[in-house]
Amino acid sequence: MSYEKLFEPIKIGGCEIKNRIAMAPMLMGFGTFDGTATEAMLDYYEERAKGGTGLIFTEVTRVNDVTGATSFAQLAASKDYHIESLKKLADRIHKHGAKLFIQLHHPGRQNVGLMIGTIPLSVKLNKVWKGYGKFLYKIAPTAGKFLIKNNLVPASVSPSKVEPSYFSGGRVRALRYREVKKLIKQFVDAAERVYKSGCDGVMLHASHGYLIQQFLSPHTNRRKDEYGGSLENRMRFLLEIISGIRERVGNFPIIVRLTVDECYDKIGKPGVGYGLEEGVKMAKILEQAGIDAIDVSSGAYDTFNYWLEPMSFELGWRKHMAKAVKEAVKIPVIAANLIRSPEQAVAQIEEGCQDIISLGRPHIADPHWANKVAEGKTKEIKRCICCLYCIESMQENAYIGDHGYCSVNPFVGSEKTAIEKDGNGRSVVVVGAGPAGLTAAELLAKRGFKVTVLEKEDRPGGQVAVAERCHFKTRIGWCAKDLEYAAALSGAEIKYNTEATPGEIQKYDPYAVIIATGGVPIVPRNIEGINGENVILSPDAYRCEKPISGKNIAVIGSGMTGLGTAAMLSERNQVTVIEMADTIAPDTWMQHKDDVKPVLDKNSVHIVVGHKLTRIEKDKIVLESVRDKSIKEIRADLVVLSMGVRPENRLYNEIKDTYRKVYLVGDAVKTGRIADATRTGARVALNLK
Repeated sequence: MSYEKLFEPIKIGGCEIKNRIAMAPMLMGFGTFDGTATEAMLDYYEERAKGGTGLIFTEVTRVNDVTGATSFAQLAASKDYHIESLKKLADRIHKHGAKLFIQLHHPGRQNVGLMIGTIPLSVKLNKVWKGYGKFLYKIAPTAGKFLIKNNLVPASVSPSKVEPSYFSGGRVRALRYREVKKLIKQFVDAAERVYKSGCDGVMLHASHGYLIQQFLSPHTNRRKDEYGGSLENRMRFLLEIISGIRERVGNFPIIVRLTVDECYDKIGKPGVGYGLEEGVKMAKILEQAGIDAIDVSSGAYDTFNYWLEPMSFELGWRKHMAKAVKEAVKIPVIAANLIRSPEQAVAQIEEGCQDIISLGRPHIADPHWANKVAEGKTKEIKRCICCLYCIESMQENAYIGDHGYCSVNPFVGSEKTAIEKDGNGRSVVVVGAGPAGLTAAELLAKRGFKVTVLEKEDRPGGQVAVAERCHFKTRIGWCAKDLEYAAALSGAEIKYNTEATPGEIQKYDPYAVIIATGGVPIVPRNIEGINGENVILSPDAYRCEKPISGKNIAVIGSGMTGLGTAAMLSERNQVTVIEMADTIAPDTWMQHKDDVKPVLDKNSVHIVVGHKLTRIEKDKIVLESVRDKSIKEIRADLVVLSMGVRPENRLYNEIKDTYRKVYLVGDAVKTGRIADATRTGARVALNLK
């Protein structure tokens, strides 16, 4: 297939972009309190420009420090000293022929109350107390979350006093009239700083439920003054920002990222907010106001999965939104549209959906996406699997001073890592072709080691190969395929259907052995009846040749594996999920729960929380309440165990004294996420001496 369409230049205002590939804005947490770009941030963005991307959009960049700081570690354009910081970033991007637009942002009611007023204080304290940052990140995970949970933090701001945003929580107060005017000026001031820094344009973030979109939506804008009511009034805040920028810096390119459909109907709330018809009207008004391009998006925090999709969503599911806008305006249309391949990207340009392909998470997963397509090396692309670990890890790590990570790219935040070519043909055996083993194999082969991977199954992936059969994890298998290709391309030999016994390993006379044997399901032996014929493991439910049907099934454990299994089985069976904690999936990222819950509800899956399994009988299970020790019986002729995974490291214990260099990686060390597996695999491979 020809990808020429992706590499045609295009103009946004007076700024020419060398190709049709853009990196979407994504906060990853590489900044610092004062909003200046750190070396890690500069390296992160530069690597994507180096990878051939034509247009880079920064993460959310604050214009207001008091109510508008959404993270301790984000970029800012709120003060004059930020001009030099932005110039450094622009210089690094321009060096590779890419253009840089700064996304100007205020979170509004979607801010976390802990952040209100914190940044100005943190900037001051950090100047006089060298240990302030360490102190803050030490107490934030406990004290900070306690304050948020108990609503002991200031209120976030919104056009009107409305209910708290989903996910953010807290309290919300209405902006005073003078505050509205001041914020308009702060957006304009920030745009002028961007202009002075030598960047190529600004993007106004009027999407995903942040402040500008809150003004646009009748759901969050219930003002009675000239900034609320009619569509004209609701757009006034954004339009005055645009006219202010034009008056201040002339024809400096302006892009608006616009939610054209809030998607409340998708979560069972039709009539709330606005839909596509009104979103297209907004786009036409913005074109008339003189913006240079529009970035079409959808959703808000209340409808989180409809702007940042988990695995189950169909690729390109929202392309009709961008197409509706493109048919209504003449300025360039940019859109993300859940694009995961160059073929899909070309098709959506040819179908008239958009002019520029915006790739967010794919640029985290593979910063060299554009160059690989240009060079005809599309099989080398490490695809984003839509696992959402980037945002989940960023949110969690924001409390401890760390950044977001990626499941398939262990170099996020370490872009300058050098791969030394010092293997000198020495033999290394890697046991297991899951994410940890394949990552280690690829990097060791790149270093010049002679790498042999031994895998007992007939395919790569380990637990991932089973998980991809779940409807809610359909793309998880991509990482195994991509890592397998990368390892083989780098020179590793992968032997399937090969049991890694001590004798088999000895044949290779290895200099080092990497044990990536993964984990095995937990089966508690103290439960009566646990070994009965009516008990199977969660992976077994997917391996059955004939679908299981007509049974009363109890799924024990409500992690995503358990919930996914329950959803699958509930199509043909009556299913009950048992969870010891007082809520389902207590350690699961909320988007995954939101993704599976409609299916569970539709299929009448019964969920019992706060109970532990004590006995399994032929046609029922016996539960005990965690709180009061009361007994409950549930009818069940099949029990599916989904109680977690424990490390499988028997081989390590067998051979650890045979060779000088034996290492455990991935779940064989400690069960965790794909990201943990790839990072431990990379760490061992890069540090092997």
